[in-house]
Amino acid sequence: MELSCRFKSLLIRDVIFDWILKRWSAFERYAHNGHLPIDNNTCENTIRPIALGKKNWLFVGSERAGKRVAAIQSLLGTAKLNGLNPTQWLNETLEKLPTWPYSRIDELLPLSPDALQKLKH
Repeated sequence: MELSCRFKSLLIRDVIFDWILKRWSAFERYAHNGHLPIDNNTCENTIRPIALGKKNWLFVGSERAGKRVAAIQSLLGTAKLNGLNPTQWLNETLEKLPTWPYSRIDELLPLSPDALQKLKH
C-alpha cells in the first residue's frame, strides 16, 4: 500500500511538472508582472450573464448586429471590472464621441485612471 501511494505521488508530481513546463512562458509573464491575475475567474464571472442568456442573443437580427452587441457588452463589462458605473461611462462616452479627436480615442476606453497610466508607459 505504501509503495502504491508513493507511486501515485510521484506520478502526480510528474503531471504537475509537465503541466507547468508546457505553460512556462505564461508562468514567467505572471511571475515577472505583479498586476496580472493568477486566474480568469473575474472575467468568467463577468461574461456569465451573457452566456446564460445566449438563447436570447440568437435574435439580435443579424451577424453584424450580434458583433455590435458583443463589442458593447465587452466594453460595459470592462467598465464594471475597472470600478466604473457602466451606464454613466456609456452616457459620458456617447456625449464626448462626436467631437473627440481620433488620436486620443484610447482615453475613452472604460479603464480606471491607473490602468490608463500603465498603458501609456
